[in-house]
Amino acid sequence: MNVRELPRLSEGRPPAALRVFGVVALLVIVVSTLTTDPMPGLHGDGLWVTLAVVAFVAGIAASLPLNELPPGVRLAGLVLAGAASCVFTAVQPDSGGYAGIYYVVVIAGIRMPRVTGYLVAGGTLLAEVLIVSLEHDKPASTAAGLVFSVVPWFLITRMIRQLAARRDRAEELVEELRESREAAAQSAALAERGRVARDLHDVLAHSLSALALQLEGTRLLARGRGADPEIVAGLEHAHRLAAGGLAEARQAIAALRGDALPGPERLHELVEAFGPSASLSVIGTPRETSSEARLALYRTAQEALTNVRRHSAGDRVEMRLEYGDDGTTLTVADHGPGAPVMAGGGGYGLTGMRERAALLGGRLDAGPTEDGFRVRLWLP
Repeated sequence: MNVRELPRLSEGRPPAALRVFGVVALLVIVVSTLTTDPMPGLHGDGLWVTLAVVAFVAGIAASLPLNELPPGVRLAGLVLAGAASCVFTAVQPDSGGYAGIYYVVVIAGIRMPRVTGYLVAGGTLLAEVLIVSLEHDKPASTAAGLVFSVVPWFLITRMIRQLAARRDRAEELVEELRESREAAAQSAALAERGRVARDLHDVLAHSLSALALQLEGTRLLARGRGADPEIVAGLEHAHRLAAGGLAEARQAIAALRGDALPGPERLHELVEAFGPSASLSVIGTPRETSSEARLALYRTAQEALTNVRRHSAGDRVEMRLEYGDDGTTLTVADHGPGAPVMAGGGGYGLTGMRERAALLGGRLDAGPTEDGFRVRLWLP
């Protein structure tokens, strides 16, 4: 017997062949009671047969369903079926009605709690044995045959119930173990992310912060001493880059620590920080996307604007976010007389943007236009 193939006690169904056999067996029992003397009627023994048939059918209907039943319903159904079986044995011994006891012990063994199952099955069997002892010509041998043919069915069904219960418990333990391992792995990952975040904060963020302060002090000193305007402008540009890098480093640290990741709703902040020459337009109805897609849209826009600031002298930047039927498209294009944005560069770069898009099943196209450079990201 393969324990893994046993049905779950709460929701499983027996194999189809077994269900068909059970239905056919019950039909045979009922048909035999309807066609054997004394037949169902309204007087004498026929009345008892009629009542027994009704009770047997009602008992099956109440006790057979596999789903959970209200307390006492299945018990009442088995009691009715067992009583009907005893009536058939006493009043209609030549029919197959006595076989109803097999139905009672099978259902009691596999569907009822331990004590209740023993009481129902044992009580029905005891009643049948007493009736056979009083009515049959050879009571000892008939009663012994009945006991030795019924008890194994009950024990087998109890064993099946216990195996299924143990299987269910084993599956629950395996699921608990899997969840425990996942929690441990997640905890280890969070601890490692926290360590990396602390290292970034201690090294990169502090260094960039000190660099930004040093550049600002140098810029003020150069302006105060009447330095060349180009030198002052260069220092201002370097200070902005250092401040932007510091902000990006802090965002990366926040992401590592599990803080809320930025998404499309913060694109307007990037545009405002870039300056009045940048604009943002949103087309279509915004919709919920995965956290990875949200972050990809934000990081692509951030990197594209950073590249414009670093490598282009364009006088206008247009950002467009379009929600289409097949996906979301982000376009960042600069326009002006300046040189187009270079495809190289360190940091995240176009290569990193393409990799992030590919991981999400999207694509990123980047290249020069007639008057600048355009980056286009599409995510499904």
